[in-house]
Amino acid sequence: MSTDPNCIFCKIVAGQIPSRKVYEDDELLVFHDIAPWAPVHLLVIPKQHIATMYDTGPQHAALLGRMTALAPRLMRDLGVANGFRIVVNTGPDGGQEVQHVHMHVMGGPRPWSKG
Repeated sequence: MSTDPNCIFCKIVAGQIPSRKVYEDDELLVFHDIAPWAPVHLLVIPKQHIATMYDTGPQHAALLGRMTALAPRLMRDLGVANGFRIVVNTGPDGGQEVQHVHMHVMGGPRPWSKG
């Protein structure tokens, strides 16, 4: 599995930086965003370092599908019952701040402070 020693998300996966974990398995880690845009704001990340969606290909289809399919279960488990958003920012113009593929899953009562 590839990692980047300078990537904050790789450091979270390695346990070098603490996070409020919600879910973890062999391929994925899910934790609460430290600067939430919604009452419930999770980040779903692959443990493998993939910098951007531009770096994904057919070999990542199952992983990306698992990330997406996990979102409804997590939102239900956290009491979000009236809808949620999934956002993947890609590249500088797409608003990506951390160069490690991650999916924002946001839900809870509106209005949200951002987005």
